[in-house]
Amino acid sequence: MEYEPFRGELIAYCYRMLGSFHDAEDLAQETMLRAWKARDSYDSSRASVRTWLYRIATNACLTALAGRARRPLPSGLGAPADDPEAPLTPAFDVAWLQPFPDARVDPQVRTDLRLALVAAVQFLPPRQRAVLLLRDVLDFSAAEVAGHLGTTVPAVNSALQRARAALTGIGGIDEVTEPDDPATRAVIDRYARAFEAADVPALVRLLADDAILEMPPVPLWYRGRGDYGLFMDRVFRLRGTGWAVQHLTANGQPALAAYTPQPDGGFRLHTLQVFSVTGGRVARNVVFADPAVFALFELPVEMLRRPR
Repeated sequence: MEYEPFRGELIAYCYRMLGSFHDAEDLAQETMLRAWKARDSYDSSRASVRTWLYRIATNACLTALAGRARRPLPSGLGAPADDPEAPLTPAFDVAWLQPFPDARVDPQVRTDLRLALVAAVQFLPPRQRAVLLLRDVLDFSAAEVAGHLGTTVPAVNSALQRARAALTGIGGIDEVTEPDDPATRAVIDRYARAFEAADVPALVRLLADDAILEMPPVPLWYRGRGDYGLFMDRVFRLRGTGWAVQHLTANGQPALAAYTPQPDGGFRLHTLQVFSVTGGRVARNVVFADPAVFALFELPVEMLRRPR
């Protein structure tokens, strides 16, 4: 049996479950190793190879999640900050939600990987999380999901109802941002030019009124064009002008790698910024400053000149 064609979608599923790309890769590999070891027990008359692999992956994820805290974004931990000059103290004791590096998997598996949705799913108990993803994202039948979890169809339907109810009203999870959409691309292009020029008024004009800015591993976050703009003014006061950016995508969303200018020339990697664009405005910018995230995206730490 051939398992390799399923690796990408298994990584995406495990990522949605755990909120960590590193862990997702490990569990996808573990799933295929378990499947290979149990290949003699596989019965093709009872389930497809894909269904069988997802059953193994689901149980591997549930085991990994036992006793583990959810991976949040800063906006999931409390109220927005109201001081744009507040100390930027990283909280390295928090296992933060990681972004998903689109370039490392097949484009066909990137649906429903939006950061806001993955962050919201982390609030659900693990079994509800699995039911929601298997039923609503991956379109497995209730009977198949019951087989994955060793339970009944009524129990699966009940868990799905509770999971959907828990996510009702959580902001951002219905946002669908297509990075290749011309209007979205135009917004991000304008944002990139304004960012490179450290033009705060131009950035603010591109924001939704209640735009969110958050910066893991710093637990602070801001809401609204005013505080967003004041914070960006602070950044440029500290880091100067003449930035460089590299366009990419993460979680199926437009993203920028931002490089700060260096005194002796060239640029150094500063942040990875993942955007949600709705109604022609930037609604959310999740700014990652963790070197482990940079490594996920295989970004160069230094550049001699701006990307074309």
